[in-house]
Amino acid sequence: MSFIYNFFKYTELLKQLVIRDLKVKYRHSILGILWSILNPLLTMVVISIVFSNLFRFDIENFAVYFMSASLLFSFFSEATTVAMTSVIGGASLISKVYIPKYLFPLSKCLSSFVHLILSFAALLIIMFSTGIKINYTGFAIPLIFVLILVFSIGISLILSSVSVFFRDMTHLYSVLTLMLMYMTPIFYPEGIVPEKFKFIHDFNPLFYYVESFREIILEQRLPSLDYVIICLIMSISALIIGLYVFYKRQDKFILHL
Repeated sequence: MSFIYNFFKYTELLKQLVIRDLKVKYRHSILGILWSILNPLLTMVVISIVFSNLFRFDIENFAVYFMSASLLFSFFSEATTVAMTSVIGGASLISKVYIPKYLFPLSKCLSSFVHLILSFAALLIIMFSTGIKINYTGFAIPLIFVLILVFSIGISLILSSVSVFFRDMTHLYSVLTLMLMYMTPIFYPEGIVPEKFKFIHDFNPLFYYVESFREIILEQRLPSLDYVIICLIMSISALIIGLYVFYKRQDKFILHL
């Protein structure tokens, strides 16, 4: 109950932290928040030229296929990466006044989530230009977004607590996210993976979020119930484990900041 009370008590502070993160992200930028739309569009153009022409992957609506996965992966990668050093970055505040420390990684995830929602507009533009329309199944999109947000928060809590004691985690994680990117069928079709390597997708949590999202966007149907259940279990598990690890370690943060 105290956790819930503190959360609502510091809601305004959380909002200010999110706003601050967004302002810092686009500070001194001429186009500002428009980059949230332009960046995925420009990335899509480059990737489409390389993979649909040079490597000739025969994927229908490749631009939408790529962007639907890229948006979710980019969100997860950005949210967890910036959240990982959020406690370290908030050391000056933590050492002066009492602030629930989980607000730092949480604010980073929420600011990245705002970026995801804005970037979704770029996907809608591409869908419109290629003649793909969202039907009633589009109502399931917020569910996938919320599930991957909760999953990202859980992972961020773990990473941010570990990085306080093990600073090399930031370097290791960059390698792990690179591996995860190639393990996720973002710019290549799932079918090209040999049968003996199918386990790469089976044990890749992002695979289930990406495929569920693609079912809504590309196949115009509700995502597989099995996949949604897997996503739900992973999100809740990550959040519970993340909270447990964070709360177990947070009292020792001040000794290492």
